[in-house]
Amino acid sequence: MMTDPIADMLTRIRNAIAIENSHVEMPTSKVKVGVAEVLKREGYIWDFEVEEVEGAPRATLRLQLKYGPNGERVIQHIQRASKPGRRRYEGVRDMKPVLDGLGIEILSTNKGMLSNREAKEQNVGGEVLATIW
Repeated sequence: MMTDPIADMLTRIRNAIAIENSHVEMPTSKVKVGVAEVLKREGYIWDFEVEEVEGAPRATLRLQLKYGPNGERVIQHIQRASKPGRRRYEGVRDMKPVLDGLGIEILSTNKGMLSNREAKEQNVGGEVLATIW
């Protein structure tokens, strides 16, 4: 049993980017799919898909990682913000731009997974899961 599946997801992405893989696979969950949707909407990955594998107990989430025209990394930094031992919540008034607007925070809100920009537009706060730039 994994104690922090979101941290595992971010570590898999970080490791795949470090060795310049074109994709990364991991066990799926609703939260991971929500994080992948935010990454796609914000332009950090090309696409994602959920694959049912015969004989496997769970489906597999496959992310198509994005690189620039000269092979530069689109995701320079990806870090877990809220941890199981210490949760981090932000209200709408507390949200500040990440790296002067060049990065995002992924929030778990009552309206689903949103980036900090989307959450500010929809006037909702929530738990900050990750910081990316």
